Amino acid sequence: MSYFADVILPLPLGKYFTYSIPEGLFPSIKTGSRVIVQFGAKKYYTAVVRNIHCNTPEYETKNILEVLDPRPIIRPRQLEFWEWIANYYMCSVGDVYKAALPSGLKPESETMLQLNSECCIDEINDFTLKEKSIIDFLTNEQEASIATIEKSGIKNVMSSIKSLLERNIIAIKEELRRKYQPKTQLCIKLSFERGNEDRIRECFEDLKRAKLQLKLFVTFLEMSGFNRPGNETVVNRKALLERANISNAVLLALINKGIFVQYKQEISRLDGGKQKVEKVHELNPAQRKAYNEIIDSFCNKGVTLLHGVTSSGKTEIYIHLIKHAIEEGKQALFLVPEIALTTQLANRLARVFGNKLGVYHSKFTDNERVDIWNSLLKDNGIQVVLGVRSSLFLPFKNLGLIIVDEEHETSYKQQDPAPRYNARNAAMILAASFGAKTLLGSATPSIESYFNAKTNKFGFVELLSRHGDILLPKIEIADTRELRRKKIMKSGDISPRLAEASKSVLDMGGQVILFRNRRGFAPIVECQTCGWVPKCKHCDVSMTYHKHLNQLTCHYCGYTYEIPSKCPACGYPTIEVKGFGTEHIEEEALSAFKDYPVARMDLDTTRSRKAYEEIISDFEEGKTSILIGTQMITKGLDFERVGVVGILGADSLLNMPDFRAHERAFQMMEQVAGRAGRKGRQGHVIVQTSQAEHPIINQLINHDYKGMFNSQLIERQDFSYPPYTRLIYIYIKGRNEEVVQKASRWYADLLRQSFGQRVLGPDKPVIGRVQSMYIRKIVIKFENNASPQKVREIISTAEENFYAQNGFKNLILYYDADPM
Repeated sequence: MSYFADVILPLPLGKYFTYSIPEGLFPSIKTGSRVIVQFGAKKYYTAVVRNIHCNTPEYETKNILEVLDPRPIIRPRQLEFWEWIANYYMCSVGDVYKAALPSGLKPESETMLQLNSECCIDEINDFTLKEKSIIDFLTNEQEASIATIEKSGIKNVMSSIKSLLERNIIAIKEELRRKYQPKTQLCIKLSFERGNEDRIRECFEDLKRAKLQLKLFVTFLEMSGFNRPGNETVVNRKALLERANISNAVLLALINKGIFVQYKQEISRLDGGKQKVEKVHELNPAQRKAYNEIIDSFCNKGVTLLHGVTSSGKTEIYIHLIKHAIEEGKQALFLVPEIALTTQLANRLARVFGNKLGVYHSKFTDNERVDIWNSLLKDNGIQVVLGVRSSLFLPFKNLGLIIVDEEHETSYKQQDPAPRYNARNAAMILAASFGAKTLLGSATPSIESYFNAKTNKFGFVELLSRHGDILLPKIEIADTRELRRKKIMKSGDISPRLAEASKSVLDMGGQVILFRNRRGFAPIVECQTCGWVPKCKHCDVSMTYHKHLNQLTCHYCGYTYEIPSKCPACGYPTIEVKGFGTEHIEEEALSAFKDYPVARMDLDTTRSRKAYEEIISDFEEGKTSILIGTQMITKGLDFERVGVVGILGADSLLNMPDFRAHERAFQMMEQVAGRAGRKGRQGHVIVQTSQAEHPIINQLINHDYKGMFNSQLIERQDFSYPPYTRLIYIYIKGRNEEVVQKASRWYADLLRQSFGQRVLGPDKPVIGRVQSMYIRKIVIKFENNASPQKVREIISTAEENFYAQNGFKNLILYYDADPM
């Protein structure tokens, strides 16, 4: 009987592909196994087995070439979750596969070049110098990648390689490149069985005249627990030499005598040795009440929302809930929106859970992430994972609890590439598949989550008092429009009131946070004579000035060039920068507070994992007095000595062209305000805005989340926005604007045949061109009770018709379900 496997390829393909299972490989292939298959001309991919069956396809199948794993590395429940993600968020399972597995688990085919053995090179004499250099290099090396050839000093080789390929002088060979390298350590063991007492006595007799060798032998016996029955302790080579304080030459002598054997042992990168753990802290009465209410809510609801004000001690409640889950033999997943948060939280959780904790995010190396993955596949692996949205795809076996901290954060929504999933919503589905519980936590919940809690879809628990009964921070408004009109704030972007309050706190040993949600030095550069503004040549956006690099940068495609000394339009040297970003605030703070160290935390300063940790650690320890940052600093960070928070440029938050603008502005400002006064006395927040009478500003002053919720809910209902409807954004991209416009109109009309007036657009988005691709957007609004499966089927049929049209095949069409 012939067997076949349907496999998932890491490609954006709308279906599974079927391969034959060779008889010799059949016993080792299971659902969830990684296998190597050929797809296309000599291109190898790591595929994941979805199904095994005996149904012969209508087409001729290729064989599976290799099985990578002695046992599956992906559980069946994970594959079902992948399929749900693909179906709901309207992408392929291959897209989900690429996002789910760390790179170290996806060996890829690397193009290697070699000389064609069937071609007689000596008979050809019309090579260019570069072609001759490539031939000479391959003659010596036998085979090499393009990157290796270029590293040898032969530059810009592509055209020459193309010419050599076309003339069959060189050939392509695909090699599988495995990325994951297990970590190993050198260990020492006896060359004979542990219970052989006679052999031990012989060793003592042989070594009695070699004192150093005898000392090393005795040290080994002590470290290995030789005399303790059942104790099979691994003896690390380096640790053995250090403990005995003996040179490597002595060890080699014992190996040569046949007493010791040296070998390599694979170890986990997660193994930090025995970690001292502490008892969980006792909850205060308010926290205990909230904890008990959450446990009670979980009896009836799969999802509960914890609305706890900033600094109310939500994290301590989370720790108790995780402990409860572990005691029941379950695993727990603690999701946070930003990598920056994992630094502080990992330390707190490790003190309680020790080696049961694993941390997972993109700043870790591929090898480290694979070790987390492998640990979860073991029966005695880690039980608690702290991570960002990609942690949802880990191979949990017995998940009992998912905590989504700061559940309102937009960082939980994946933007590009597909799958464009919302980790908060996906977490609920994943938890339900295990029969687990989901806790959403926030001081400023999303309107959708709060609405679901108020309408009894979710459980609901409130924690409205700060830990230690510290008052919520006092919020003061600095009206920049009046300050500039009265010429009180002539230059600079830190108002006199903010400067005064900050100086007072700094002089008393406190700290200050300055929040500005725009990086760079200045967002606008303009010629004062003719009004010329530098634009990105690939995107419809103005360039941002970065002073430390003295260059203009596009934050959408990365295009850069130096700021010109003269206007390229009129020739006058009247180019000036306008507005301000975090880099500008840093420069001003360094000037205004000369005696106090300043740090900046934004995308430009946190490119590496170490950078995150150093900035946060230095501020925690008081090495830095002033922290300037973008929204990274608004998300749950806990600093004891922050007395003043300054919110600069609040107007840019209020004036975003989005139906969620007011909700987001309130959330962001309330969250960053919550960093003040967390320990000790009440904090002080100064909001700089030219719209002092704006309703959101008044709600912020009073910490009035419910007022913001109620006012926004009325608007959402009036204009049929979430939570009363569900949205899908459809984007069409292409390099020809006229074709994109034509295609988007055609597609919108086609969709209206099924969805009627629920289809809006097409419209040009705020930024209508990115990376030289023109964009149009179509919006579909659905009733909440509409079947996602039915909607997907209708849109899939429409998409097939779209690509069948002449001229549309080169366009990119994709979907964003439940956009944020």
